[in-house]
Amino acid sequence: MCDNGAIKPKYIQELEAHNIPYLEQVTTIAPMLPTQLVIKSPGIPHTNTLIQQLKNEHIPIISEIEFAYQHVGNSTVVAITGSNGKTTTTSITYHIAQHAGLNCVACGNIGNSFARQIVQDPKEVYIVEVSSFQLDDVTTFKPNIAILTNITPDHLDRYNYDFNLYIQAKFKLVQNLTPQDAFIYNADDAVTIQHITQHQPNATNYPVSMKKEFKEGAFIQNNTMVLRHRSEVMEMNVNDLTIKGKHNQYNTMMAAYAVTLLGIKKEPIRQAMTTIENFEHRLEHVATIRGVEYINDSKATNVNSTWYALECMHKPTILILGGVDKGNDYSILEEMVQKKVKMIICLGIDNTKIHQAFGNTTITIVNTLSAAEAVQAAYHFASVGDAVLLSPACASFDLFTNYEDRGQQFKQAVKNL
Repeated sequence: MCDNGAIKPKYIQELEAHNIPYLEQVTTIAPMLPTQLVIKSPGIPHTNTLIQQLKNEHIPIISEIEFAYQHVGNSTVVAITGSNGKTTTTSITYHIAQHAGLNCVACGNIGNSFARQIVQDPKEVYIVEVSSFQLDDVTTFKPNIAILTNITPDHLDRYNYDFNLYIQAKFKLVQNLTPQDAFIYNADDAVTIQHITQHQPNATNYPVSMKKEFKEGAFIQNNTMVLRHRSEVMEMNVNDLTIKGKHNQYNTMMAAYAVTLLGIKKEPIRQAMTTIENFEHRLEHVATIRGVEYINDSKATNVNSTWYALECMHKPTILILGGVDKGNDYSILEEMVQKKVKMIICLGIDNTKIHQAFGNTTITIVNTLSAAEAVQAAYHFASVGDAVLLSPACASFDLFTNYEDRGQQFKQAVKNL
C-alpha cells in the first residue's frame, strides 16, 4: 500500500493487523517495483506523476471495482451509476431487496468498498454504487443488472473539461454486458438517449420514463407508476411513495425494476416502497426552529442535483451554495433561483463564480467560511415560513473532509441554534 502523503493511524493499525506492507510519502515508483499490477484509488487522477511513471513502465492499472469483480464468484451484481440519483437509487434497491429477504448488501461508492465487502462479509447479491472515477479503470467488470440514472455535466475538471470524456466513462458500465444481462436507463434523459446507440449495450434493455409507455419497462401515467416485465404488471400510486420529488420517481422506478429482475414479487416491492424514509444528506429534514425549516442536501455536489432540490421547495428559500467548483455552469439554476430563492449564502473559499452568476440579480449574497457561520447567517436573515436549504452544487474538500462531514457539521450547527 503506497501513499504520497501520510497514512492515518487507524489505517496503519489495520494494515499491520493483516501483515500488509505499506509506504508513506512516496514520490517515485521505485519502492513499488517490481510489480505486476496496480490498483488505483479512484480519487487519484491519471495525470498524477506516479501513475504516469507506472504507465511508462507498462504496468497494468485497474480500479478497486475491477479487482473486486474478479473475486465475486457466483453472486449477482447490480451496479448503479449516473450523475444524479445513484446513491438514492442504490439505497432504494437495497431497501427493497433487504425487505424481501434477499442476502444482499449496498457497497462500492456507498458503505464498504466492493472488495472489503467480498473479503469480510460475502453476499449473494451486491448492490454496487459506482462513480465515473471507479469506472475509468475497469476492463472486465460486468454487472448482471446495470442502471444508468442520467448523465449531466459533472467532474469536468477531472475530464479536461470535455463532457464527452465524462460520458464515455459512464458508459463503461455497460461495455461488457451480454443479452443475459439487463440495462435499465432513463429514456427521458437526452444525453443518455443521444449516446446509447453509439455505445450499443449488448444487453436486454429496460427503459423508464414519465413521458412514454413501454411493453417492458417502467413509466408513470395518470399519477400511477407502472412496471411491466414479461407477463407481470405492477401499479402503484406515486402519492403512496414516501420519498418525494419528481427526480425520486425516476430513482424509485429504476430500483423497483431492478428488484423485479431479481425475482422479488409485487407485494414486497409495494410494501417496501411505502416504508422508505428519506436518506441522510439528501433533502433531509433537520429541524424547524422559530417557524424556519432547515434541510440538509449536502449530497448535492453538482448543479443538477441542486436544481432538483430547488424543484422540491415550496417555501421561500435561503440557499447555502458553494465549495470546490468542478466546472459548474450555474446558468442552469438561474430560472429556479429567481423563482424560489430569496437569498444565497456562499459556503466555500472561492465564491467568485457564484457571485458572477447571480450578482446581477436582486438576491442578497453573503460569504461564509464554516457551516456554523452559514447557519448563523441563515438564522439571522430567515423569516417565519422560510426554508434554509444546504444544497451546495459543489464538492466539499475546501472546508470539509467530504459531503458527509459537511452535512454533519450543518446539522450540528442547526441543533446548536
